Amino acid sequence: MPTTDANPPLTELQKCPLCETALHSDNLNECPKCDWVRGYRSRETGGTFRDRVALCLSVVPGLGQIYKGHWLLGAILMLGSVFAILACIVAATASAGWGLLLLPLYWVGVMAHAYFLEDRALHHHTRG
Repeated sequence: MPTTDANPPLTELQKCPLCETALHSDNLNECPKCDWVRGYRSRETGGTFRDRVALCLSVVPGLGQIYKGHWLLGAILMLGSVFAILACIVAATASAGWGLLLLPLYWVGVMAHAYFLEDRALHHHTRG
């Protein structure tokens, strides 16, 4: 059964964590069968400066996504925020105010998405 840890310590690594192919003792850092390499799916903890800027910009839903280079998604979220506000007003009137809880949930979700989203703009600026 495959392990859930994609980067186990070298001392425990005998098989590829993704496809369970036996690794050569001379090179335990990559799998010859499935192209797994040490460091696969690892992410820095704490986020980058650009992640934090995108989080702050997402006070206006979609602006953080645009900042990270996801133009279409940002535009859709900006348009969606108008509909989300209208839906929350309708839900608030129908549920004696409880529907207003939906709007902060939407905003927190959009902000978290902007924080964890791949930064396409950074990759674009570092090339060439």
